[in-house]
Amino acid sequence: MTEHWQSALTRFLKRGLTASLFLLALSAPISIAATQTAWALAILFWIIQAFVVRPSFQKQSVDLVLLAFVGLSIASSAFSYEPEVSLRKLVSVSLVTIVYLVSATIRDRKTLRRMGSVLLVAAVFTVAYSLGTLAVGKNLKVVRLTADSPLRSAGVEENDTILTANKQPVNSPDDLAQLAVNLSPGTDLELWIYHFELQYPRTLSVAALSAGTDNAARFGITEWSRGRDTRATGFYGHYTTYAEALQLILSLAFGLLIVIPGGFFSRYRLLLGAGTLTLGIGLFLTVTRASWAGFILSAAVILVIGTSRKAVLVCLAVAIPVAIGGLFYLQQKRNVSFVDAKDGSTSWRMTVWREGVDLLVSKPRHLAAGVGMDSIKTHYREWGLFDNGKLPVGHMHSTPLQLALERGIPALLAWIVWMFIYLKLLWHGLRSPSLEWPERGVLLGSLGGAIGFLASGLVHYNWGDSEVVMIFYLLMGLSLAVLREKGLVDNQLVT
Repeated sequence: MTEHWQSALTRFLKRGLTASLFLLALSAPISIAATQTAWALAILFWIIQAFVVRPSFQKQSVDLVLLAFVGLSIASSAFSYEPEVSLRKLVSVSLVTIVYLVSATIRDRKTLRRMGSVLLVAAVFTVAYSLGTLAVGKNLKVVRLTADSPLRSAGVEENDTILTANKQPVNSPDDLAQLAVNLSPGTDLELWIYHFELQYPRTLSVAALSAGTDNAARFGITEWSRGRDTRATGFYGHYTTYAEALQLILSLAFGLLIVIPGGFFSRYRLLLGAGTLTLGIGLFLTVTRASWAGFILSAAVILVIGTSRKAVLVCLAVAIPVAIGGLFYLQQKRNVSFVDAKDGSTSWRMTVWREGVDLLVSKPRHLAAGVGMDSIKTHYREWGLFDNGKLPVGHMHSTPLQLALERGIPALLAWIVWMFIYLKLLWHGLRSPSLEWPERGVLLGSLGGAIGFLASGLVHYNWGDSEVVMIFYLLMGLSLAVLREKGLVDNQLVT
């Protein structure tokens, strides 16, 4: 290959890699499929580029402990009770390459600003969608039912929201009636109901429906509306995933807002202020207590490090009425207080935490290599997990416990050291006087967001949400790019 063609190919591959990462930043708050597609494209461009440019590697302490965590995850999969299942989960483990793709590709402040801006704009768009959904409403809320309503007989209560029937969305009694008409003889409607924060199935006997042309009357519905009770999920399928993603991105926006220079009404401050407020509203609408608490901790860290004592007091004065409103909204939306021992989700966590610890310490094998990723979904009855299957089968609702149980204590320790080194790098980077405001904002927002993310991970398995962890890796890559460009950490990957 001539030098001219090699140079042209190198430029094409570099642009393709950069474009893929911009697509990843754009997609991350919106779609896991699009984000993983962008990631796969970036990997492809990097592999081809590796053959053309022949990259050299420089190992750092963060790289070594990260590789140890990945290696121990692979080892746990090999020793898993379900090796095939666990080995397939290594795809999600490999998402950590996002850190290196981003940190090696971003070489200037302009690209850093643009990629951060794309991430923020995409997240704001998801909140706008959530607000629009809240205004219009979705699904069928049965406000009033007759005493002999077939829905009441099926276990549906007044003010419940019918989300789906036979896995099809329902937005009116007419939708429900049409699905009933299309059923095969002798079959029933399988309903999915939302009641406060709980979702559960119910079976409606079609034979119990009365005749007539008024579909609402046939189901014994005397008053209904479009549902507005469900918690905000953005374009994701679950409010917790959305809340954790918003916490990370909101922390980035808040970090940038705190350090931005200029007057109160400067253009960038107004834009970032509007974006931060919008993302805050989105997080509020998820009604997810751990993520709320995570952002409160993140914001406190950002304020203490990034601004004056006077600004901290002003923010505290603003936060108090917001917190009071949040507690009231939480009570109305979920019928629980912020800390509520009687709350079903709290007792659920206490149960699975106890079961997870008991299983972890039951055998030396479990302590050394774990039971294998996702193997509990097959062996939970054998191990007596989830109250012997009475609770929804899922995970341990705690990132440290889940990592220890699935991958072993050594993998958990490697992960803890990795997080410690990352936070330490951010802290030392923020002490550098050579940072411009966008760079300082990225480091500050990433530090606060990471601390909030790790804190909420004590009661959520947020490391298990690929949508969230890809955003975490993206922010880590942006931060390492800043540190490398300023000479505050050596190159992680040189191409």
